[in-house]
Amino acid sequence: MTRGNQRELARVKNQKKQQEMNRKKGSNDKSSNKGMTLEQRKQRDADLMREKQKKALEKEETSAS
Repeated sequence: MTRGNQRELARVKNQKKQQEMNRKKGSNDKSSNKGMTLEQRKQRDADLMREKQKKALEKEETSAS
């Protein structure tokens, strides 16, 4: 059991790291995502991207004219 303490320290360090990652990872915790399902977030993001692409095309057309 010469490595017992080292393993215990590594386990504790990894546990803290996992907790920190879980805290940062949660996209549901953000205020803009509260109460939304994954499907609703995907739909919202897709709509925003379509709008962004439409604006970019309009800008491109006006600058080409």
